[in-house]
Amino acid sequence: MSTLGKASLLEQAGSPAVVRDITIDDPGRDEVLIKVAASGVCHTDLTVKMLNGNGMSFPIVLGHEGAGYVEKVGEGVTHLKQGDPVVIAYRAPCGQCPACQKGDPRRCYMALRPQPRIKRASDGAQCSQVLRCGTFSTHTVVHAKAAIKMPESMPLDKACLIACGVITGVGATLNTSPVERGSRVAVIGCGGVGLNVIQGAKIAGAKQIIAVDVNPTKLQWAKDFGATHTVNAKDGDPVAAVRKLTDDGWDGGVEFAYEATGIPTCIEQAVKMLSYGGTATTIGFPAQTDAVNLNLGDMATGVYWNKAALRVCHCGDTLPSHDFPMLADLYLKGQLNLDQMVTRKISLDEVEDAFHEMETGNVIRSVIVF
Repeated sequence: MSTLGKASLLEQAGSPAVVRDITIDDPGRDEVLIKVAASGVCHTDLTVKMLNGNGMSFPIVLGHEGAGYVEKVGEGVTHLKQGDPVVIAYRAPCGQCPACQKGDPRRCYMALRPQPRIKRASDGAQCSQVLRCGTFSTHTVVHAKAAIKMPESMPLDKACLIACGVITGVGATLNTSPVERGSRVAVIGCGGVGLNVIQGAKIAGAKQIIAVDVNPTKLQWAKDFGATHTVNAKDGDPVAAVRKLTDDGWDGGVEFAYEATGIPTCIEQAVKMLSYGGTATTIGFPAQTDAVNLNLGDMATGVYWNKAALRVCHCGDTLPSHDFPMLADLYLKGQLNLDQMVTRKISLDEVEDAFHEMETGNVIRSVIVF
């Protein structure tokens, strides 16, 4: 029996998101139907819109940073029941790809996905789901292993943020390029992901966390989330500023630099900020034609002589079944700041306003509350 609901859809390239009636089929084997309670508006959703669907078939249900309650379970699902509070993961390991087969599910090539279950009510058109989730919706169907149970005491309007922005940033520092206790860290870009890189570095025990941005408001946010120093890149060369702040009588620099902008120049800067043997990690979403130029021979900042490493972070290289409950526990213990991440609470019909705020305003996260 189908469930009736509403969703924010992209119906064609170049058009704004609109709220439409939808029907949601019952979950199939290894699937669950989720009644969505809250969903963060992530920059990736705006990117899907700006890239005219990014290859997905229209209509598209936006949203991938969601939390809610299990409403129905499909055949074979035994670890969840009706009423369970869950966060939806878009990278539940497939168990079949080469990475999973060699025991490295954090670097799964693929991800488990549901069968198409959502249709536009007006004409029965099958809807795509952003990142296999589609959480700008009153209801969605996901693979059961992508629904991660939360503690009953975890507020879902905060828990939803764990699904992308939080785990991407914190996971970069705990999983992709683990920060060592007592190390120095630079974070370039202090939006939602960058702020969580700062939080992750603090949790890992970094002694110095330098936030780099061009927006004074975001630099203040960085301090609020744990940065020990800030650098406004508009005031001069941020590489020189970071190396000066970390001058230790050798060449200065940080052991770990994280770029959370997707801007090629920022990736180059992250590599140049490294101390000897340091690791730079790129997190931001690049355009197809983006490229970087890395110097090899400079004695202080060149890749060769400085023995620099460059890594790529995808969603914090998360293992959701382990990481999501861990982050919820850190929040409940007061060690992870999710409350301050919620800048605005909005309704489903305010998605376009949230996109506009993301492009032009000072907002960490708008959260749709159903």
